[in-house]
Amino acid sequence: MRWLQWSKVRVQWFLLAFGLSLCAIGQAAPPIKVEPLAPPTVMVFGDSLSAAYGLDASEGWVALVEERMKRDKPGWRVVNASISGETSTGGAARVVREVARVRPTIVVIALGANDGLRGLPVRETRRNLARMIGASQGVGARVLLVGMRMPPNYGAEYTRAFEQTYRDLAKLFDVALLPFLLEPVARDRASFQADNLHPVAEVQPLLRDHVWKALEPLLK
Repeated sequence: MRWLQWSKVRVQWFLLAFGLSLCAIGQAAPPIKVEPLAPPTVMVFGDSLSAAYGLDASEGWVALVEERMKRDKPGWRVVNASISGETSTGGAARVVREVARVRPTIVVIALGANDGLRGLPVRETRRNLARMIGASQGVGARVLLVGMRMPPNYGAEYTRAFEQTYRDLAKLFDVALLPFLLEPVARDRASFQADNLHPVAEVQPLLRDHVWKALEPLLK
């Protein structure tokens, strides 16, 4: 009789344990929530040349690229992270945070002009741009490096070293290169605002088309 009572107790404990295990399984496997995929994104790190200095934001070449992208490459978006006055040091300081936040598909790096205008050491600019390229590639983004040139009054040695920096980095990191952002307008004084540094609204479409030639292959 005692044996029969003990067997009943064991069966009851088994059933209770089995029921609790089923509850635990149900709690451990909640319904899977599928997050929508973020749209493919082009993120631009630039200075005042890319931030539409002296213009309405919609007139700048970055905004014009976005307009063209909506027409020719629907589904893509543009995030303009350009800041007027930005140096490569500033870009390098915030690139990791920004690319981690946005997770861009393509990063356009158009910095260095303010480094040159301030006469900063070329090795410093090189190091900062390398950090930006590395951080971008670290999140799986393709990179378009947009170069700048300095006027000859900065000295032939500095001018050559500055320009060569972009070529060297593009080769080292195997990224696309647009050697000179202002190539289509640099020789025409009428293309610039009164400061002779920032292009006027009328020539921004030329800059858009110039950048587009280098950017479009990366969109495929």
